[in-house]
Amino acid sequence: MLKLALFDCDGTLVDSQHAIVAAMVAGFQAVGLTPPPSLATRRVVGLPLVDAVARLAPDGSDASLHQAIAEAYKQAFYRNRLAGTHPEPLFDGLLEALDRLEVAGFLLGIATGKSRRGLDATLAHHNLAHRFVTLQTSDRVNGKPHPDMVYEALAESGADAAGTVVIGDTTFDILMARNARVASVGVAWGYHDLSELRAAGADRLVDDYAQVPDALADILANKVP
Repeated sequence: MLKLALFDCDGTLVDSQHAIVAAMVAGFQAVGLTPPPSLATRRVVGLPLVDAVARLAPDGSDASLHQAIAEAYKQAFYRNRLAGTHPEPLFDGLLEALDRLEVAGFLLGIATGKSRRGLDATLAHHNLAHRFVTLQTSDRVNGKPHPDMVYEALAESGADAAGTVVIGDTTFDILMARNARVASVGVAWGYHDLSELRAAGADRLVDDYAQVPDALADILANKVP
């Protein structure tokens, strides 16, 4: 059985909250609207960008406004990345956890609300692209909590659903995993509380990256008849 550890990116692999909040502020200001509070923006991280904007925009606003904000967001994010003003650091312990998972026979993948361009830039910055066998982004298939990214990751990697675990920090990650009928691990260092991840149906909850490999091993061991 081929095993796959399928990671979210923002809030799970990298701490991108400052970059996301700054770009969202710029997006709303570009169309003359008051930006949402930073906490509200954090709550929608992980959704496809236009869906996230729609949740933050004023009631009654239409799709054309949401698209305009999203385009301004993307431009601001790109400018800030080039300027280096809002880095996206890796969370502590990530690299060691990836090493342990690979030694344990896991393939590694990503399923994220980022665009493919944004994900590629993040992975290139941290020299991580070679670690992942499948990269799924919401500008290519349906975004979270739809199961499409999991299905595409399974098809691309050749992994079995029974050996696949989604690792993420938001309820959108956990619901995507449930919709795809694969297991999930919720992490404590991201943008939704552990109590929310538990309520959404996470199979395991972890406080730091050192616990991730053991959590995945435990989940799969308990799936064996």
